Amino acid sequence: MSRQAALAASRDYFDGGDFARDLAQLVAIPTESLIPERRGDLRRYLELTEGDWLRPLGFECRILDNPLPGEPPLLVGRRIEKPGLPTVLVYGHGDVVVGHEGRWEKDRDPWALDIDGNRWYGRGVADNKGQHHINLAALRAVLKARETLGYNVTVLIETGEEVGSAGFDEFCATHKDMLAADVLIASDGPRLDAGHPTVFLGARGVINFRLSIDLRDGGHHSGNWGGLLRDPGIRLAHAIAAITGPMGEIRVPEWRPTSLTDTVRDVLAKIDVAPDTNGPEIDPDWGEPGLTPREKVLGWNSFAVLAMTAGDPEQPVNAIAPKARAHCQLRFVVGTDPDDILPALRRHLDAHGFSDVAVSGPEDGMFNATRTSLDSPWVDLVMGSIRETTGKTAHLVPNLGGSLPNETFTETLGLPTVWVPHSYPGCSQHAPNEHGWGPAMREGLEIMTGVFWDIGERDATA
Repeated sequence: MSRQAALAASRDYFDGGDFARDLAQLVAIPTESLIPERRGDLRRYLELTEGDWLRPLGFECRILDNPLPGEPPLLVGRRIEKPGLPTVLVYGHGDVVVGHEGRWEKDRDPWALDIDGNRWYGRGVADNKGQHHINLAALRAVLKARETLGYNVTVLIETGEEVGSAGFDEFCATHKDMLAADVLIASDGPRLDAGHPTVFLGARGVINFRLSIDLRDGGHHSGNWGGLLRDPGIRLAHAIAAITGPMGEIRVPEWRPTSLTDTVRDVLAKIDVAPDTNGPEIDPDWGEPGLTPREKVLGWNSFAVLAMTAGDPEQPVNAIAPKARAHCQLRFVVGTDPDDILPALRRHLDAHGFSDVAVSGPEDGMFNATRTSLDSPWVDLVMGSIRETTGKTAHLVPNLGGSLPNETFTETLGLPTVWVPHSYPGCSQHAPNEHGWGPAMREGLEIMTGVFWDIGERDATA
């Protein structure tokens, strides 16, 4: 059997409706990891994946408890064709954000796959059930055509990614021998545009923190005390203005990364992306001066104020507020010292006269920035495979603009990471009306079938 036969099998699976039928089964399980009552559904999802997909493909499977008490379980499946062969680690997450029932267009049920033209609606279709289902279906297509992969595969499915992957790194450290591999090949996040394949090699890091200023126990009449008492809202606003300029340019020296090299610039310059019709219009003058939009979101750091309060915004009174706070975030790339992000901010605020502004965090955990080398042979293999399958040169992105637990793979497990997303920017991920784009999913199935075929045909042990 040939590569073309495997690709034909994957197309038949998609075009004949079986892909939609199987994906609908996965979407129907309400795996909302934010809701404690859904823990049984998380395990049920893993049991379905194990029974319907992995064991029939020759995987030995185990559903294992999270090392942190009360955190959700994980599934590990291993297909060892021969010790000593290269091993590919495939990752996905079966949990989703809350369903937002009653808020979807046309009164759609988030737990029922609804295909409307090219849009495939359902919670998890884009993030991440549909994406890792494509990869498992591609492995099956290769095995159907060749009866062997020519390498070993470990599949790792977690069910807590949407709540910060609590315990995930500890799990991988504990089971490092079982998860040993030569490369991670996985799918999450969006393509840069719906009609063109994308490969990204890591992710920006993210740290959330709080700025606060607490000056006194209660408010005081603004007529009697205005002009005499420090206003915490004004102080906090000026502190934020010391962190970033009026158009978003970063002013903390240690937050200005050193990794936007000529090599990275050259790679980003090759990305020509059509605007997403479902997204907002880009503000061209926002962010670091002199950088292209792609350099700003993929090669640079960005600071954001997520929420900010002083007094009671819902019922303001004529009083000088006693305190103010802002919940802030820094998205950061490789080349930023993660251990110095908050200490550097503390030094910067002190140097600019804002010692009364407290810095606390990280809040809600933290992801570090990661990036596999652009000259990795695994990158060449995947890029060449995509070109052979589609006739297109995939957009090669050093790192995703968002964040995911890639540090566990690159640092804890010591793997190069190659991500091939099957979603697109307008997918409404995490919102009502989440959906996949049918043509991108179909092409993604072909792409991954070609990649998993080619790994068994080529020398990719580096």
